Amino acid sequence: MNKESKILILGSRGLVGSSLVRVFSSRGYENLIAPTRQELDLMDGSSVLSFFKDQKPEVVINAAAKVGGIHANSTYPADFIFENLTIQNNLFKAAFYTNVQNFLFLGSSCIYPKECQQPIKEEYLLTGPLEKTNEPYAVAKISGLKTAEYFRKQYGVNYFSVMPTNLYGENDNFHPDNSHVIPGLIRRMSEAVKNDLPEFEAWGTGEPRREFLFVDDLSEACLFLLESSDELPDVINVGTGVDVTIKELVSKIAKIMEYKGEILFNSDYPDGTPRKLLDVSRIERLGWKYRIELEEGLRKTIDYYNSTKDLRSY
Repeated sequence: MNKESKILILGSRGLVGSSLVRVFSSRGYENLIAPTRQELDLMDGSSVLSFFKDQKPEVVINAAAKVGGIHANSTYPADFIFENLTIQNNLFKAAFYTNVQNFLFLGSSCIYPKECQQPIKEEYLLTGPLEKTNEPYAVAKISGLKTAEYFRKQYGVNYFSVMPTNLYGENDNFHPDNSHVIPGLIRRMSEAVKNDLPEFEAWGTGEPRREFLFVDDLSEACLFLLESSDELPDVINVGTGVDVTIKELVSKIAKIMEYKGEILFNSDYPDGTPRKLLDVSRIERLGWKYRIELEEGLRKTIDYYNSTKDLRSY
């Protein structure tokens, strides 16, 4: 890939896609194609194929997916597996039929077994049962990365998958019910601060450990890999290699947002996977390492939320 390459970024209005556009543009990549959902319905295979034939991209990055936290996955399991399988299959078909040689598929660390040895190496995939609370999404993502792997094996195309850890940052989904842990906490804690609430309730016990990566670091990793002259492996973890407990995370957010009340943990809500820490030695051996520490990333995300919260419809 070079600065003149025609790069198609799917999901460009979401957390990851918008970051990819922002970071690639800042690095001199101007030949970006970033259709909105209104411009291209990824659930419509015929429309996707026609779009690829018309635009002729050289590089495809799939950041489009139906995403959500524990609540959303538990409530809409059929939607999560069906929509994600349909989107990625339509994209793989169109890319292959139009001779796209470079396809970066974005997965998720939830593909790994629930009781996985820590830190999680790429080869631990499919060695045990998945976490039930996000199984539909995980099964779809596993199918996607295997599709990329098998196209590469059979046809020699440069299709590979990046497995990011838990992401957060600018343009995240701050919905009160269907968001991931960091944006959900920021949204609810902002309301607690605004209303001067004496108590703030966090879901679960607070004991699970999680790794978090600021989304622009992921985009930098994707750019690094696509620019690399090395032969890349089929699957590459991207993260920090550092985790914190949910209690520690809530405490950091409360400190930054200057919340003075008591923080309570409601164990009636599920915790999910006890620990999820990626082994990032593979990408570090290739020469990449994250830059943005958790506290800095949280401040950036909270500042973004505060600057845009009045524009939200939910």
